[in-house]
Amino acid sequence: MLNNSAISIVDCPRDAIQSLRYQIPTDDKVTYINALIKSKLFQCIDFGSFVSEKAVPQMSDTSQVIDRLEKDTDTQLLAIIANQTGVEKAIAYEKIDYLGYPFSISEIFQQKNTRQSIAESFDSVRRMLDIIQSKSRQQLLIYISMAFGNPYQEPWDATLVSFWINELKKIGVTNFALADTTSQANAQEIEDLFSKMHAEFDDLTFTAHLHSMPNLALEKIEAAYKGGCRRFDGSILGYGGCQFAQNDLVGNIPSEMLLNRFKEQNSTTTVAELTVMFKKMVQNGL
Repeated sequence: MLNNSAISIVDCPRDAIQSLRYQIPTDDKVTYINALIKSKLFQCIDFGSFVSEKAVPQMSDTSQVIDRLEKDTDTQLLAIIANQTGVEKAIAYEKIDYLGYPFSISEIFQQKNTRQSIAESFDSVRRMLDIIQSKSRQQLLIYISMAFGNPYQEPWDATLVSFWINELKKIGVTNFALADTTSQANAQEIEDLFSKMHAEFDDLTFTAHLHSMPNLALEKIEAAYKGGCRRFDGSILGYGGCQFAQNDLVGNIPSEMLLNRFKEQNSTTTVAELTVMFKKMVQNGL
């Protein structure tokens, strides 16, 4: 159910750095993510992924990172998985609260991202849920990739989003993120889709995972909020995006913009410190 007063902000260093060309030292990742945790500005941190090291080499040290994170009770941790092998690795870590799986409603993009068809991906979700529910307290969060359309001229409309969310709900998924993977959507389209999803599925939790040019980011945030969204993904300075989409993909929503819009406490100093740390961490990966 919607809670109009509670806003959750998820910072996504994993999404911010996964496409950087040069490997960031594990020590730097640990120091930065621990600083995010200690800031207590974010309800959740998307910190890493258990996926193919060949596909995403930047995340090859996720196991070493999670071992050294100083998790507290105020901050949840999320890791991305792409298959059952990733789930089996991730469930060994009690610090992790959410496992995120990218489920595309574009056949072309699902093949690019996980080398599966949509039907095969749905079967994978079913098997991954069985593993999680039998062996772990973790929750599965499904990213509906290409939720607002796609650049491949494939059929899309809002009813397609509804259909797959309903199918995934039937097998036990309750947490979803609507992803504007290639920054297709304008503000009205974002508001309309979130309004439709909340009206149809008021027992599910929805996150806004939006990509945007900097000058359009705030109006997209406002549109998702007007549509009922109360949980938002971002990254410091708006870095990142999906490396399996288009080459000129714009970045994430800046976390500092989300904090400025929704949080009353004065966090300017802390955000400035995190920004300096982030710049230092990535300077050798650009």
